[in-house]
Amino acid sequence: MTNPQDESFKATTTWYEDADTYWKTVPSSVDGMLGGLEVVHAPDIRDSAAFLTKLSTEHKLATNYACDCGAGIGRVTKHLLLQKFATVDLVEQNAQFLETAATTYLEEEKREGRIGDLFPVGLQGFTPTEGRYDVIWCQWVLSHLTDDDLVAFFERCVAKLAPNGLICIKENVASRGYVVDSDDSSVTRSEAVFEKLFQKARLEIVEQQVQTDFPSGLFEVKMWALRSI
Repeated sequence: MTNPQDESFKATTTWYEDADTYWKTVPSSVDGMLGGLEVVHAPDIRDSAAFLTKLSTEHKLATNYACDCGAGIGRVTKHLLLQKFATVDLVEQNAQFLETAATTYLEEEKREGRIGDLFPVGLQGFTPTEGRYDVIWCQWVLSHLTDDDLVAFFERCVAKLAPNGLICIKENVASRGYVVDSDDSSVTRSEAVFEKLFQKARLEIVEQQVQTDFPSGLFEVKMWALRSI
């Protein structure tokens, strides 16, 4: 159930446990990763690819190593990140999703040595390897972090990026404040809330772009590329 927009957000005491329980009911498929909206897959990948191309050409982004945060079965890894980067690590707290990634969905890419480490952990507990990643890509996952844990995650990530590396975010955006979904234990933040959290983590916006061609009735989706101030 989605609650009305609010100007503040306080997580429940079982916030992370409830999200974990919800995702254990979701099938390990592309449709499952997209909440039954597989129709958004093609425009999602198209706009994300254009965003990364712009970062490469205009900001000299290297394309050696990326990290897919909230990777699920590896949809974004397979169709986006491995089209741009030599190697990709996956961070995903659902062990079944990672098992599907390693043994089925990304089996060929793993055999070719293009899949690096698989981290079975939530982002609230993840610390990147220092100097490894040119891009840390976070898509439709930061809604599961509390504000404090999100800022702490940003701080850990930006401190460990490779030279000239970027944090890239792609998330649903509310028109104002916070919209909490108690079904999957997630919170959709407004652009103003996101920017306040970026500032708190001492991050500046390098590029930003709104997703196009999604079905009507969905939240706006926005991408940001961030680096340390």
